[in-house]
Amino acid sequence: MKKIDSHQHFWLYNPVKEAWITDDMAVIQRDFLPADVFELLQYNNIDGCIAVQADQSEAENEFLLDLAKTNPFIKGIVGWIDLQAENIEERLAHYQQYELVKGFRHIVQPEPEGFMLTPEFKRGISKLALHGYTYDIIIGNIQLKEAIELVAGFPEQKFVVDHLAKPNIKSGEIDGWKKDIQTIASFKNVYCKISGFCTEADWYHWKLEDIVPYLDVVFAAFGTDRVMYGSDWPVSLLAGGYNRVIQSLKTYVQQLTPHEQDLFWGGNAADFYNLDI
Repeated sequence: MKKIDSHQHFWLYNPVKEAWITDDMAVIQRDFLPADVFELLQYNNIDGCIAVQADQSEAENEFLLDLAKTNPFIKGIVGWIDLQAENIEERLAHYQQYELVKGFRHIVQPEPEGFMLTPEFKRGISKLALHGYTYDIIIGNIQLKEAIELVAGFPEQKFVVDHLAKPNIKSGEIDGWKKDIQTIASFKNVYCKISGFCTEADWYHWKLEDIVPYLDVVFAAFGTDRVMYGSDWPVSLLAGGYNRVIQSLKTYVQQLTPHEQDLFWGGNAADFYNLDI
C-alpha cells in the first residue's frame, strides 16, 4: 500500500499574504517548497502528498499546479475557489482540465458565525459533487456544530475534517468536542485527518500521552476506514516537526491490524481523493 501524507503546505513567504504567521511562529516565516520536504518523505517512506491551499486565491491553485509539474510526489491538490461566487459552476468547470485538483477548502475559522450556512456558501457546496470534488472542513472546535448542520444537508458530498477540528488539547478540554466529533462522524460521507494535533497542544512540551485521548475519540468515532495521516508540514515545525509527528503516530497505530494501518497511512487518502497511485 502506498503511503500518502494527506496534508502539506507550500508557500513563498510574504508577511502580508501570510499575515496569519505571527511573530511567535518565526520558525515558519520563510519559503517552504517541495525540495524542503523531499528528504523527510523519503526518510519516512512516504510515497506522495496532498498539497493543500494556504492562501485564499485562485492564484494559489496555479502555484500548486506549477509545483506539481516538477515534483511528481504531489499526488493531488486541495485548492481554493470562491464558493459564494455567482459563476461557481464556470470556475469548477475550468478546473476539470486539471486531474491533480481533487477538491477545495475555505479557511472558515476566522469567518463570522453562520458563514457555512449562508445560502451562497451552501449553493457552492452543492456544486462540488457534481464535478467530483471533495471539500476539506478547516474550522475551530467551536464551529463543529455549524459543520454538522452543513454536512447533514449534503449526504452525497465527500467531506474531510482537517486537524481533528482543532480540539483544545493544551487545556485538556475534551467533552464538548468529543460529543460533536461523534455526531459529525455519524455521517458516513465524512472523513477525518489525523493532522495538526501537535500545534493544538503545548508546542514545546507535548507528549504522545497528551494526544492519545483525542486520537482515541476520533478512531472510535470514524473507524479505521475514514481516518488519514497528515503531517501539516511545515506548520508542524512549530511543535516538533515532521519526524516527531509521524513517530508519535507510528507508535499509536501499532495497536491496529496491518490492513488498518495501511488504510490509515495511505489507503483512505487514496480512496477519498481518488488518487491515481
